[in-house]
Amino acid sequence: MSIHVSHAKQNPDKVLADIADYVLDYRIRSKSAYETAHFCLMDTLGCGLEALEYPACTKLLGPIVPGTVVPHGAKVPGTQFQLDPVQAAFNIGTMIRWLDFNDTWLAAEWGHPSDNLGGILATADWLSRGAVAVGKAPLTVRDVLTGMIKAHEIQGCIALENSFNKVGLDHVVLVKVASTAVVSCMLGLGRDELINAISLAWVDGQSLRTYRHAPNAGSRKSWAAGDATSRAVRLALMARTGEMGYPSVLSAKTWGFYDASFRGEKFRFQRPYGSYVMENVLFKISFPAEFHAQTAAECAMRIHAELKRLGRTAEDIKNVKIRTHEAAMRIIDKKGPLNNPADRDHCIQYMTAVPLIFGRLTAADYEDEVACDPQIDALRAKITCVEDPRFTRDYHDPAKRSIANALTVEFKDGTFLKEVVCEYPIGHKRRRKEGMPLLEEKFRRNLARRFPRKQQDSILGVCTEPARLAGMPVNEFVDLFVI
Repeated sequence: MSIHVSHAKQNPDKVLADIADYVLDYRIRSKSAYETAHFCLMDTLGCGLEALEYPACTKLLGPIVPGTVVPHGAKVPGTQFQLDPVQAAFNIGTMIRWLDFNDTWLAAEWGHPSDNLGGILATADWLSRGAVAVGKAPLTVRDVLTGMIKAHEIQGCIALENSFNKVGLDHVVLVKVASTAVVSCMLGLGRDELINAISLAWVDGQSLRTYRHAPNAGSRKSWAAGDATSRAVRLALMARTGEMGYPSVLSAKTWGFYDASFRGEKFRFQRPYGSYVMENVLFKISFPAEFHAQTAAECAMRIHAELKRLGRTAEDIKNVKIRTHEAAMRIIDKKGPLNNPADRDHCIQYMTAVPLIFGRLTAADYEDEVACDPQIDALRAKITCVEDPRFTRDYHDPAKRSIANALTVEFKDGTFLKEVVCEYPIGHKRRRKEGMPLLEEKFRRNLARRFPRKQQDSILGVCTEPARLAGMPVNEFVDLFVI
């Protein structure tokens, strides 16, 4: 018996088509989005430079085959590496994410949209160097900023109503999808090719969240986004060769993403793609800490100052109660042993105890040398979390998007400190005016970690002039960061 095989063209899932149409056709007109993207570019690269101080990060960087240099390849900021765009994306993405200090988006799913810069910058730099080599015009930094805005939007808008962590999948699936779409557009793919590329990103096996949670929390969470954004570049390049796609990758019965990986649920959307996510993205300015704990750490810093004023120490504390939101309860409320830095920077008790004791919370405070101090675990054991339903509602409210925490300290003598509440961290849109000068200072500190004064001044001279930065060829901009 013969089987009829239909060769009729299949319409793609609407989710794929909407992403493709957005990256190809939508024009970003928001001044606020470009201004925020400018700061985001500076901050994201600065986070990568700070990560280069950590051998656990740098051991993963460089070419796959030692000594390989790719002519006209993408350069890795802060290093001397010049690599193919796939490996360069992994390098840049890993640096950016290593210390949990780049931007954040919190919704039904959370994540770090600037993770996409790994693929965007590597591809833009590679394309620009190739263009210059044959006498053509390179891409400009404004092209990179546009790509960042669109990648932020794709990742963030899908995340608003769709929780991947609740089905055990890691949020880096959205980095891969967003990077694939934007990089495909940069490569000049047509609509059909672009849809093919996006479908390849969804049909991939997706990362489990195993490495973000006890008892398996580990360093993969620091390079998972680098892996995702580099995979995006690879898939986009494959689609450019004419590799086929899978139009019903999401909706196909039994074998599609919805049935196989999302418990049969279809994606829901709160808003069409525009520039909302970049305009509202959260910056980590004060603390390299999982974002749900940012306001808890800020409260703890205020309490530390009050303890000093009163002549008291953490030894005098009987217990600490944290009023928080449901997402923090689910992700970072941890008791028991913490086995490594990746475990500690996802524990709200740890991220509260350190500033209460020492009046600081830095990347170094997650390392074994600090974590072995018995004061930390002693105080951590006294800290408990309770969910406040209002905090949870305001966390999901698109008009507020708060990330609230409130700390109450009880002393051993039965007295209390007045509760300290912080609903919006300093990196929130509602605190932009207060936060942006501090973000620029963070960037200056990170430049000083890696470059001599003259090179710092050259980079700052460009980065503090938005119009000049936007018009600069990408390859010339990246060259400023070569050590």
